[in-house]
Amino acid sequence: MSDLRSTLANAGAPRRRWRWVAAAIAVVVIAGIVVAVVRGGGSGEATAAGQPVRGGTLQFALIDYQRSPDPQWGTNYAESLIGNNITDKLTWQDPATGEITPWLAQSWEYNSDLTEFTFHLRRDVTFSDGSPFDAEVVKANFDQYVHGDPALGILPNGASLLRGYRETQVLDPYTVKISFAQPLASFLQASSFTANAQPGFLSLSTLKLSADQRTDPTKVIGTGPFVYESWEPQVKTVLARRAGYHWSPPALHHEGEAYLDKVVFNTIPEASVRTGSLVSGTVDATLDVGTTDEKPLADQGFQIIHRGVSGTAIYFAFNSSLFPTNDIAVRKAIQLGWDRQAIEKTILTPSYSIAKSILEPSVPGFADYSGSVLRYDPDQARRLLDQAGWVPGADGTRVKDGRKLTVKLLGISNLVVNKPAYESVQQDLREIGIDLQLTVVPIPDYTAQQAKAKTDWNITAANRSRNDPAALTLQFGPSAGNSTYLSADSTDVDVNEVAQVLGKLETTLDPATRNAYAKQAQDILLEKYALVNPVYNPSQVIAHAPYVHGIVFDAQSRNHFVDAWKNPGN
Repeated sequence: MSDLRSTLANAGAPRRRWRWVAAAIAVVVIAGIVVAVVRGGGSGEATAAGQPVRGGTLQFALIDYQRSPDPQWGTNYAESLIGNNITDKLTWQDPATGEITPWLAQSWEYNSDLTEFTFHLRRDVTFSDGSPFDAEVVKANFDQYVHGDPALGILPNGASLLRGYRETQVLDPYTVKISFAQPLASFLQASSFTANAQPGFLSLSTLKLSADQRTDPTKVIGTGPFVYESWEPQVKTVLARRAGYHWSPPALHHEGEAYLDKVVFNTIPEASVRTGSLVSGTVDATLDVGTTDEKPLADQGFQIIHRGVSGTAIYFAFNSSLFPTNDIAVRKAIQLGWDRQAIEKTILTPSYSIAKSILEPSVPGFADYSGSVLRYDPDQARRLLDQAGWVPGADGTRVKDGRKLTVKLLGISNLVVNKPAYESVQQDLREIGIDLQLTVVPIPDYTAQQAKAKTDWNITAANRSRNDPAALTLQFGPSAGNSTYLSADSTDVDVNEVAQVLGKLETTLDPATRNAYAKQAQDILLEKYALVNPVYNPSQVIAHAPYVHGIVFDAQSRNHFVDAWKNPGN
């Protein structure tokens, strides 16, 4: 098997390309919205603000709270965002192009089977406790990340992301070879992954701690530009600048330590309180801006910055094993039976977009289905239900064999658009005889109910953050996430076909071939078997005071604060 150099490990045109993109003003096109990402951060006004200055504390508001300081465990946005600022990754994914570029790894190569990936590490990186970042630490992290440690209460948090992980071999003090039992083309993107349960590197001293011991934030040691100062559960997390940090992703062109002295992440669940805190100056910036607050805040001079969340759209995953969504006619009728334009006009702002596929438009391989199965065609939806034997009942809800067409949905309330969007779908489906019953709850309640999803819920509404088409395999692969509950007993779905089509995404890194495989995956999920109903493309929306600059959105739309700064006196 011949070794293939990664495109960015070579010195030719590809390397020059990513350097140019990082140094220039990158224009990110997301779902038809152009977002300017200026060198020095994600705020469009940064270059007009003058040179960055050091010092100051950024007060930042969030809807969620951090349940543990352990970044490899965290599964909500607050946890991944904070974890990204105390840890680093092997690689950085360019948010504009999707290219994988160097970070803690300076270069890499992989074999033709895509089962072995060799990384050559920087030699000047240390953890905040002074211990070295080297090949032994990389091995220890990946082994625990994938396998967990039952004696310490550490879960196998990376098992789903790094499926088939076999081992990490230490080839020399700064070279590792990571091996898999089967091809895993998406591993290069996974090496840069910044969303839930991320592979951010922890020191050997931290890896020896139990899950309970890792609730002491001062013992959670990373290589990132910030370190934990304190953690007050459900209230706030405080990060302080790491002295001596000088290894930001080269693509950011940031030299040296972070500019800010501290970043304080404040948990403020109520949208009106977050907005009020920003207007009053109690906080300098807030995530999770309500859709009705965007324009008023902009009119008052606050900056609104956003990026669509690369990965999947917010979708309805149909339970293919539970009545009545085990009927493909019902699934197809739901796809056709609601007005996407109405949601765009009445609920979404320009920071968001309506879904035209299960993939978000920035993900390589995205295809547009708005003219086919994701169009609004209530008459066709009614015909499908009529042909399948669903007849209108006395109360308007259709009935078949004495059973009502009642569809139960479980959703999450932590994204501000979710509930109003689902209510709009609910209203439209009622017109064609489908009773969509909504249960939209906070993440802890959603997680508790998910354990009963196979038997109790027709639809689970969710999304997956990952700027790679393999997000589809993670969510819908029969042997992976299997969020549509495919089984050997499925009557209207060829489970083996779904598995084979989704599995192709891990067999090549050739862009054209991989895009073709992504199209096949979308076809089978959306058209052939109607296993999923995409709703809208989520976005992370931040409002900040005009004196704040340089907040970076990465390829998973998580924020990095190494380049953030404030005007003096604020």
